[in-house]
Amino acid sequence: MDSEDYKKIAPSIPKTPGVYQYKDDKGTTLYVGKAKNLKNRIASYFGNKKHISGKTKTMLKHAHSLEFTLVETETDALLLESTLIKDLQPRYNVMLKDGKSYVYICIKKERFPRVFLTRRVIRDGSTYFGPYTSKYKVDIILDLIKQLFKLRTCSLNLSEKNINDNKFKVCLEYHIKNCDAPCVKYESEEEYNLKIKQIKNILKGHFQLVKSFLKEEMQVQAERLNFEKAQALKEKLTVFENYQSKSTVVSTNIKDLDVFSIKLEEQIAFVNYLKIIDGAIIHAQTSEMTMNLNHDKKQLLAFAIPILRKRFESMAQEIVVPFELLLPQKDIQITIPSIGDKKKLLDLSEKNLKYFIHQKQRKATEYASRQTSTERILTTLQKDLGIKDLPTHIECFDNSNIMGTNPVSSCVVFKNAKPSKKDYRHYNVKTVEGPNDFASMEEVVYRRYKRLLDEQQSLPQLILIDGGKGQLSAAVASLKKLDLYGKVTIVGIAKRLEELYFPGESIPLHISKKSESLKLIQHARNESHRFAINFHRLKRSKAMLHSELHDIPGIGQKSIEKLLAHFGSVKKIRESNLEEWEKVVGKAIAGKLNAYFSN
Repeated sequence: MDSEDYKKIAPSIPKTPGVYQYKDDKGTTLYVGKAKNLKNRIASYFGNKKHISGKTKTMLKHAHSLEFTLVETETDALLLESTLIKDLQPRYNVMLKDGKSYVYICIKKERFPRVFLTRRVIRDGSTYFGPYTSKYKVDIILDLIKQLFKLRTCSLNLSEKNINDNKFKVCLEYHIKNCDAPCVKYESEEEYNLKIKQIKNILKGHFQLVKSFLKEEMQVQAERLNFEKAQALKEKLTVFENYQSKSTVVSTNIKDLDVFSIKLEEQIAFVNYLKIIDGAIIHAQTSEMTMNLNHDKKQLLAFAIPILRKRFESMAQEIVVPFELLLPQKDIQITIPSIGDKKKLLDLSEKNLKYFIHQKQRKATEYASRQTSTERILTTLQKDLGIKDLPTHIECFDNSNIMGTNPVSSCVVFKNAKPSKKDYRHYNVKTVEGPNDFASMEEVVYRRYKRLLDEQQSLPQLILIDGGKGQLSAAVASLKKLDLYGKVTIVGIAKRLEELYFPGESIPLHISKKSESLKLIQHARNESHRFAINFHRLKRSKAMLHSELHDIPGIGQKSIEKLLAHFGSVKKIRESNLEEWEKVVGKAIAGKLNAYFSN
């Protein structure tokens, strides 16, 4: 993708959080990224190129399309990005492939449960809260819980029998007042579980009672003139209030399920599918169905669900849909949520469905507009030149040389009124000596179409020759040799651009300067001229360097590089003396330079 491709899609990029995927022409994901504002993030790829890394430029060069998945918050975008990277393994996300997983707060399933941070979710009946995108925030929350509630941190088996048998003694945590020692019956299981219940309320976001407690504690510390402790409690409260306890993208409260939504547009039904595994979105897909005679949402969705589940090998026993359905699979649980995490997932599915339809409509409008514009220009050109076929394939030739040195030619190709740069070709003139543009044109045109014929490639409908009657006649001679004359329209462009010459006609054709077809011819002529000049300059530079230094016997490439790096040019090397040369390349090479330049 380049800046021109970006300009076409820029107006339709939303200013919402989401995840974007760059894909190649085969649909393979090259890169997955997240954004708080998709529009601003995508724009950064096509801004100042000096600030774009080489790796990013390479990725953009191979990118063919851009897709988005919209989410509710920046945190959701971060989590979905991680999920997609682990699932898709994009080529340009190397640094993220082996990244750490997100952290959770675990309330262990055991007598006198421990509360701790973990990166692993084990399905053993324990309660998990998260995931959290910031370990720093989790540490603050756990520290806050530790201040509010004294909990055990040991991994002892506090079974009723072990406690009654007096197998344990109080430890340092009890003496420093971090634990109330349930291991020796200083705290009952009922009292301990009341604290766990309150902690769960905190982690669910129900912390009004905690806020009241903190405010009272802050007041107490302030009255005691412990301002540092009061300020620390205030900061922890602020962080805790800003914390988002869970995400709609990943939720440990949800296991495996499929989410479906549907929307009808004219004769097409669009179905969005989110595949959820262990609470994480691992696949998002929007499919289209031609409605034909059936316009009933329920029947269409019931038809699509088994197909999509089979296609993506879903084994989920629960599906989330926006309305009641009758499915052939009787063992599948159908959920129509109105609140909670599942409703958020359904809303997310519908949001992506609306955006997909919007993108499709925009692309259709752009394509129709582009096709209409292209067809109009080519039809005008066909009419202006009076040719039989619509010139969807145009080729333009130009020569370049200076006083007959380093003669080269170029062939540029336009398809559907746009440059097809991958088809551009350079030619070194092989059989012509001296400044002979006519012979050069004859050689190059012959080589070009001889090869196309040999390889059975398609021929252009229109050939443009830059240079007027002489070059046109030379090109015609080559077409006659190949038995192509009369089968392909060929036109010569005089120095005055508004004059076009046809073979065998002395009176030129004049096209209106305001005509779109003339602008297309001008574009092709300018491209061929630029392409030939650039190639000629490159060849001439190499030739000049070779003639001055590479022809000196006994001087190798490394010595030449040292001399040019030190002196800057062949002219300055020539103007220097033996002593200066010796300092750079030694006596032996300096002697050869002296012998060469003294002649």
